[in-house]
Amino acid sequence: MSLASLSPAVLADPRLAPLVAATATRPTGSAALAVTLALHTDLWQPRAEYRESSRWTALLEPHDVRPHLDPSLHAELEDAQIWLLTWLPGQGTPLHDHGNSAGAFAVARGTLTEKVVAAGGPGRPRETENELPAGRLRFFGARYVHQVTNLGDEPAVSVHVYAPRLRLMNTYRIDDDGLVRTGTERAGVDW
Repeated sequence: MSLASLSPAVLADPRLAPLVAATATRPTGSAALAVTLALHTDLWQPRAEYRESSRWTALLEPHDVRPHLDPSLHAELEDAQIWLLTWLPGQGTPLHDHGNSAGAFAVARGTLTEKVVAAGGPGRPRETENELPAGRLRFFGARYVHQVTNLGDEPAVSVHVYAPRLRLMNTYRIDDDGLVRTGTERAGVDW
């Protein structure tokens, strides 16, 4: 739910005034960084590359993105890791999580499809799938299991922000007994 979806009567409640003001004036965290940087085509468009063999990724360093941010977001860069990704039609990730890192990603161009898997107990986990056109933002906590794919006909670009920095990513498969981890990729070793 967003503030925009709340009725004016709810937003006018004086008990909510500090929350409304804070949200309206200073978005924070990974979500704010992802959406702000995705809107700055002058930052990512000259850097973006595409490759047929797999999706393309590039780490964006804090000194590269700082000029594109409002100074109120500079502190958010301290523990963040920012990735620019491009996706040709048919390219995607395996089902994975980001270990102990939380984060957000914003679709800057094209459309991506996200499958989210929630293992709430014994048996087959619950799966949901959402189409994410340009301008959409997804934010998530640690151990969030999802798969992102470009199922469209056009290339896509997205900006991903993780905090703390990514140390590992676990991959998974789904079977009748639940979510099964199939591997672990480690920073500095596998990417």
